[in-house]
Amino acid sequence: MSGLRFCFLTTFYPPYNFGGDGIAVQRLAHGLARAGHHVTVVHDADAFRTLSATVPGAEHTPEPPGIEVVRLESSVGALSVVLTQQFGRPVVHGRRIAALLRDGAFDVIHFHNISLVGGPGLLRYGRGLKLYTAHEHWLVCPTHVLWRYGRELCTGRDCLRCQLTYRRPPQLWRYTGLLERELRHVDLLIAMSEFSRLKHAEFGLAREMAVLPSFIEDVGPLGEPTTATPQARPFFLFVGRLEQLKGVEDLFVHFEGEGTTDLLIAGDGTYAPTLRSLAERLPRVRFLGRVANEDLAPYYQHTLGLVVPSRCYETFGIVLLEAFRHATPVIARRIGPYPELIETSGGGALYESKDELAAAFSRFESDVALRARFGAAGRAAFERHWTEQVVIPEYLRLVRSAAEHKGDARLASLIGRN
Repeated sequence: MSGLRFCFLTTFYPPYNFGGDGIAVQRLAHGLARAGHHVTVVHDADAFRTLSATVPGAEHTPEPPGIEVVRLESSVGALSVVLTQQFGRPVVHGRRIAALLRDGAFDVIHFHNISLVGGPGLLRYGRGLKLYTAHEHWLVCPTHVLWRYGRELCTGRDCLRCQLTYRRPPQLWRYTGLLERELRHVDLLIAMSEFSRLKHAEFGLAREMAVLPSFIEDVGPLGEPTTATPQARPFFLFVGRLEQLKGVEDLFVHFEGEGTTDLLIAGDGTYAPTLRSLAERLPRVRFLGRVANEDLAPYYQHTLGLVVPSRCYETFGIVLLEAFRHATPVIARRIGPYPELIETSGGGALYESKDELAAAFSRFESDVALRARFGAAGRAAFERHWTEQVVIPEYLRLVRSAAEHKGDARLASLIGRN
């Protein structure tokens, strides 16, 4: 094998995932495999089963050559997850993880969302260059999302009370310096956006972070829409998990009464029943349920615009890339990484108030040229910044730089040859 050997450690990985970080990890693993490297992914099935009422189906697409998936599961199930969450280390799976890392002779160990697969104690495991990507704000927030008391943006620490609001057991290890000590084993920390890098620093992370965005596969040259429209009436589109912090109900007021456009909502989540109840007298609001990524193309190709009303501090905005890939214009709340993505791309409009959102809807409904201009700009920026062909080489450049900084000339030279 001429490529490098990578080991990814993550709590969630498809099909044992809820979206977001698990899919991002899979895309990075597949991109490295296509570039000639070997990736072993270690994930915790106990964590997914503990938090989900569903069981992954057998129809999941097999992994491509170059990918090995190791699924951690135990007879104690949820107890393993609770022990990791409470003690901040892989109590049940620690020996197996240690053996995997020892026997795999990996060049690079990349930690992703490790909250329930091993906690901060996992960071000392294994030898080789070590990376950590902050898919969420777990390094500085016990609830991962900086959404205080489950109802507002976090502007200062009140972590114990906040965890109790979320009905999660407090993590006493966060008050012992464990995380800071274990982070010393990591050679490179990666944020997914400049916003997230700054937010980590604001909430007390003392380490420097590099910035590397996520990416999605290209669909090839764009031409006319390749699919029929999902419905005759013009529509706006929301895609994502249905949770309160996503702000979907803020859109409903704009679809009351009679009108010429509808709102289509693709996704599911714990807040879905509440949203359906709020919209039961709004015939212009239509719930699609969970829609597979490969089935979303008709909606992106024919929508007037993707709407992103999230109220919280996301670390990135992968759904914006999905829109840009299809030359779909975007309307996004001015919060978190969205201004960064919109300003970089020129692919849409930002809003803060209800009136600004109403004005954006009106402009998108009436101005075909505006939508086309935003769509073309988003597509061009997608090709410049967020494809596999752009991000994988940048990822390897960061790995090589970290290896050089560590003094690992062998690994740096291997990356140079690849």
